[in-house]
Amino acid sequence: MSIGYLTGNQAVAEGAMAAGLKFYAGYPITPASDLFEYLSEKLPKRGGVVYQGEDEIASIVAAIGASWSGAKAMTATSGPGFSLMAESIGLAAMTETPVVVAVNMRTGPSTGIATTPGQGDVMQSRWLSHGHYPVVVYAPTGVQDSFDLTIKAFNVAEALRIPAIILSDAAIAHGREKVVMRSDVPVVSRKKPTPGSKYLPYEAGDDLVPPMAAFGEGFNVLVESLQHDERGYYVPTSKVFEKLVTRLNRKVDDNRKMIVESRVYGEENADVLLVAFGSYARVARGAARRAREEGLRVRVFVPISIWPLDEEGLRREASRAGSVVVMENNLGQLYREVQRIVRDRDVGFLPLLKVELPTPTEALRSLRGMVRA
Repeated sequence: MSIGYLTGNQAVAEGAMAAGLKFYAGYPITPASDLFEYLSEKLPKRGGVVYQGEDEIASIVAAIGASWSGAKAMTATSGPGFSLMAESIGLAAMTETPVVVAVNMRTGPSTGIATTPGQGDVMQSRWLSHGHYPVVVYAPTGVQDSFDLTIKAFNVAEALRIPAIILSDAAIAHGREKVVMRSDVPVVSRKKPTPGSKYLPYEAGDDLVPPMAAFGEGFNVLVESLQHDERGYYVPTSKVFEKLVTRLNRKVDDNRKMIVESRVYGEENADVLLVAFGSYARVARGAARRAREEGLRVRVFVPISIWPLDEEGLRREASRAGSVVVMENNLGQLYREVQRIVRDRDVGFLPLLKVELPTPTEALRSLRGMVRA
């Protein structure tokens, strides 16, 4: 175990290396550039490769290629670069390529404000590409989470052969905090085919995840983005379409217990259940502490996995609270998901649209106004 005083970007880099990262491809973009710089110094010393692509498209495609060569691979970006990766996220999902993408949100749309934290990419992180495809998204609340959740993202990506996203923001990426880096963290690697066995590249067993051979290992490897059968052959029929898309998405749906994570803070049976994620979860916890001093009982629900959400935990916590309020730095992206999940309750919405983190006092003032109303 070691202890460091790191930025969120550095913690993501350290978590990735602890998880076995061997190939990083990136293109400079604020607020993710210093993650790239940090790995450029550290990863080659640990036997890895760092590559700068000509743009974000080249970078994620290079990471996908490295993954098919047997390496654990990742890239990092922010909103504009993430938009360019849309088709490649779908490519990774369709070809069942484990790859990790760190996305540090900033304000938008378009160029927005490059150096300020945002939370406007919640829906983008899930539905960036076309089609119905599997992806897992984790949202760290601080620098320690940035380390821990990067390892979890790699483990899930490798176990299920899917793209996994770490959805952070500029405040966390550039913030600096104490980080405990354990040396005994569990590390998962992809399932490999048995040497000498008959190998079909997309044939899955009961766990729905096909073994993944790498180039040069003696197996017939097909990386097919077209609709395909177990052999990797293009078959344009409804039967194959239904079977393939259902299996791809069941890899997430059937493994929610392994994937989902949430946290709650504060006393049960509170007056208000305040739902917030990422850096705004810290604001929510501060507001809840101040609220208790003023006689208002606020319990905070923090979704760590944004996609998929801990729906069971959210429903349970909502049923115990007097009211439910979602606080976020956008116009209702997480709020709409909470509404969908907690259908038997009126869900309040508290949009705090800021180019800097609001203070807990500001958040509590706005929350009190809603509760009185």
